[in-house]
Amino acid sequence: MGQLKPQTKPGAWYRVVKALLRPPLLVLTKRDWRGGENLQQPGGVILAMNHMSWFDPLVAAHFCNDQGRPVRFLAKAEIFKVPVFGKMLKSAGQIPVHRGSTDAAASLHSAITAVNNGECIVIYPEGTLTRDPNLWPMTAKNGVARIALTTGAPVIPAAQWGPQEVLAPYGSKLPKFFPRKTMHVWAGPAVDLDDLRALPITSETLREATERIMQAITQILAQIRQEQPPTTVFDRRVPLNKKTSEPKDDA
Repeated sequence: MGQLKPQTKPGAWYRVVKALLRPPLLVLTKRDWRGGENLQQPGGVILAMNHMSWFDPLVAAHFCNDQGRPVRFLAKAEIFKVPVFGKMLKSAGQIPVHRGSTDAAASLHSAITAVNNGECIVIYPEGTLTRDPNLWPMTAKNGVARIALTTGAPVIPAAQWGPQEVLAPYGSKLPKFFPRKTMHVWAGPAVDLDDLRALPITSETLREATERIMQAITQILAQIRQEQPPTTVFDRRVPLNKKTSEPKDDA
């Protein structure tokens, strides 16, 4: 288990990106932030969130910065190849994720190092935008559980609702800021993983931790939406209208 250290200060490029993005976000969106006190603690924390829109990271970063926590994201490696923008992201300390390659383990190691250095990292456990037709969280990968159990850092579950109104998950790539939308981000207390931390990190332990984290996120989202989530979690690994055996867990 890693030793938690005081949170680190953001670098120069992080401050530049924040200075560029914060003013337009304040003008173009309204905010409903709740539970931010759960992030206001010394040491590394993991903020686990649902993922509905490519606008999600900007909203999540805005929320975290308002709580005094500079944030690092695990983002698809392809984004870092975008001219200028990709270099800015890397210089700002964001972590590229190389999916389906031998470099994937390096991404996980970078996230563990960041948490052990006292930083706040944001992870979307689903790994990509939800495919649930009604935008409820779908099945998740176990990376967030592995980081939490390896470092001993708290996992703060959070749900956001509203980014999908600015930038729909599928369809137009042009944001719709008007009429002005409210970005809801609610964070809950840390997920109770204490009984799992003393156990070996096995597929069963990771599965249990992941399920607890996703249940917490889904419950918070249900409170924001004032709706009941589906009884069956959408699993994009199972073809629709086709009966199969239980899918194999992600590594």
